[in-house]
Amino acid sequence: MPGPHAASGGHATGVGASGDGASHRAAPGVHAPAPSGSVADGPPHPAAPHAPTAHASNATPGAPAHPAAADPHPPAPSAHTAPAGDAGSADRSAPSPGAPAQAGAAPTGARGAPVQGQPAASAAPPAGVRLDRRAPAEGAGGGDDYPLQAPDPRVAAEPAAVCVACRAGRVDDDGYCENCGHAQPRERDHMEQECGPVAAVSDRGLRHHRNEDAFAVGTTALPDGSPVSVAVVCDGVSSATRPDEASLAASRAANASLLDALPRGTHPQQAMHEAILAASEAVNALAGEQPAEADEHAPQQNAPACTIVGAVVTAGLLVVGWVGDSRAYWIPVDRSPAVRLTEDDSWAAQMVAAGLMGEAEAYADHRAHAITGWLGADAYELEPHTAAFKPDRPGVVVVCTDGLWNYAESADEMAEAVPADAAARPLHAARVLVGHALDGGGHDNVTVALVPFPAVPQGAGSA
Repeated sequence: MPGPHAASGGHATGVGASGDGASHRAAPGVHAPAPSGSVADGPPHPAAPHAPTAHASNATPGAPAHPAAADPHPPAPSAHTAPAGDAGSADRSAPSPGAPAQAGAAPTGARGAPVQGQPAASAAPPAGVRLDRRAPAEGAGGGDDYPLQAPDPRVAAEPAAVCVACRAGRVDDDGYCENCGHAQPRERDHMEQECGPVAAVSDRGLRHHRNEDAFAVGTTALPDGSPVSVAVVCDGVSSATRPDEASLAASRAANASLLDALPRGTHPQQAMHEAILAASEAVNALAGEQPAEADEHAPQQNAPACTIVGAVVTAGLLVVGWVGDSRAYWIPVDRSPAVRLTEDDSWAAQMVAAGLMGEAEAYADHRAHAITGWLGADAYELEPHTAAFKPDRPGVVVVCTDGLWNYAESADEMAEAVPADAAARPLHAARVLVGHALDGGGHDNVTVALVPFPAVPQGAGSA
């Protein structure tokens, strides 16, 4: 059975007893409900396109050239080969300057026009197509000429991407500058999204070469028409293969599951449980897509894996669900008291919960950040955690990866970092929190979603 995955680094915080998915948590200022229908958790960057290459297998063999009538003022011999043109056309395009002369080419007159009596080609190649081999002319030995179609001045080539660092080098197909070697920003290096009153921001950070976090946010309505907000955040396990794909697949699957189940009347806590299972299936499916060659050459690599944390907020209920060490915090509008709503699936948390080690001792151990729960084909038996709360005042739910909470571990520290107007300006607040992590060192990918409580109709919220 595989051992726990190592977390991506940073400092962990002390935790209490491991939560039971069937229970409804209560915390200072938060009352645990006993909603009907609640069920217990169970186990489970571009370059210009190249023109297509065509082989002239069906070219018509050329006939011997007939000399033109003598010209009393003959033009200077052309150093260029006349390009192929449309059949029957008397006006041919001039060849591009600097094109090499081709042996055996048809004689040309002034401006590259074909000499009178020279037969035209039977078929003209489309603009931008290279003739890889010309058919041999009668009586000539072999067709070794490679005439190129003159570029069409009406077609403008797409400009090559320019490096964002040196502003001079061309960016190659791998995303690196050919001049200074600087890696160019990719789509997932920094992502922002605002969906009604919910907002999320994700950043690659300052030390990692790619962003292995992902998020998904959305809003919908319950059967009675009341609004509901959803946020899901996932953190790819760096020691596994394709962690960025795992986090993206999990966040999308969980979000889609929630937005499908909630309008049908599924209780939010049950919907969260089912969403985590759907995310797990999406990540497990990635393991079957591993190429056979990769399995042969790197059999020791782990299957794609990630952590997950999500929140569902209605007009009077707050539900969270998680697997791994990504977290959710409750930050009331008056900041007293702020509460961490999740318990890490980590080695240190297990030691503390079992009473085998004190919190300080456990988190000082080098194994402290090894996670004991994750989504992936090589995970232990999946046990999604869910919990439901009824806050007694307005506030905001912070859903984040350890790239943020490493720099604001306790609930009080997180409350201090969250802007006072976070509920009214969630996107701005999410940007501030990501900036807080980057200012602290940005050692990991940073992702945070903010969900105001109580839920408000879609369209509220601003940057």
